[in-house]
Amino acid sequence: MKIGPYTLSNNLVLAPMAGVTDRPFRQLCVEQGAGLVVSEMVSCNALLWGSEKTRRRIDHAGEGEPVSVQIAGAVPAQMADAARFNVDHGAQLIDINMGCPAKKVCNVMAGSALLQDEALVGQILEAVVSAVDVPVTLKIRTGWDPQHKNGLAIARLAEQAGIQALAVHGRTRACGYRGEAEHDTVRSIKSAVSIPVIANGDITTPEKALSVLQQSGADAVMIGRAAQGRPWIFREIAHYLATGRHLPPPAPAAICTTLTTHLNNLYAFYGEYTGVRVARKHIAWYSKGQRDGNVFRQRIVRLESAQAQLACVRDYFDRLTEQQALAA
Repeated sequence: MKIGPYTLSNNLVLAPMAGVTDRPFRQLCVEQGAGLVVSEMVSCNALLWGSEKTRRRIDHAGEGEPVSVQIAGAVPAQMADAARFNVDHGAQLIDINMGCPAKKVCNVMAGSALLQDEALVGQILEAVVSAVDVPVTLKIRTGWDPQHKNGLAIARLAEQAGIQALAVHGRTRACGYRGEAEHDTVRSIKSAVSIPVIANGDITTPEKALSVLQQSGADAVMIGRAAQGRPWIFREIAHYLATGRHLPPPAPAAICTTLTTHLNNLYAFYGEYTGVRVARKHIAWYSKGQRDGNVFRQRIVRLESAQAQLACVRDYFDRLTEQQALAA
């Protein structure tokens, strides 16, 4: 799949997730087979650009191409400024957030709340596309609520404005993450536009990825929550799409190697104090479904140093390896 001048290595995309898709996680997902990764959203509020949080979000050192940065806001001129700001700091793709259902985003009429105002959507798209010389992409939902599914109209606006790829989450804003994502609307959108369309929502297994691609007719799939604690889902899906066969699940020792690499990158990126705290949720995700995981997570949240955290992780996965060997 191509977005502007960039040919992706495959059609698997990591969804932008606030508090999750920081640089260490994006780099890990690329190593694990993602063809494109998208940053956490950067606010269009220029007053926040000097904050430590924003400085981290615009740090793309060591990332491969293309660097995709999501921006969020509701004022066309501010969104244009945010696009220019991020391009000046290394962004090679600008992604516009019109898909986030979070109340704190929608309450300021950003994210998926914008789907209620098609005129404003058009103004934002045109302002951002004209502001930068890099490709601009858009992430939306199927509509504001089940009675107002205007994703098709928004998609047509996007294509007319010069948007070069469109990601569609198969739920409305009102649905949040409840129920099952539906991809029939994605198929309607794909049939109506010529730009690449990326299907998003409930893609949790290789079989589901194939099913969604077939059902929606989309050019690619976007994986979000299913990659939390399971970044190897990208290579699992890529292998299944290519061969029709499953890769064996990673052994505890392999999970430990991936996790400890991830943790060391978090400590280096955030510093030890913040890195240890950011790491806790990732460790919890990696250990989900594992034997004695609840007891392990209760220990992890009490640890304050990187050394203690790493030692606890290694001890836990060593014990899982021993248990697996005894059961064999």
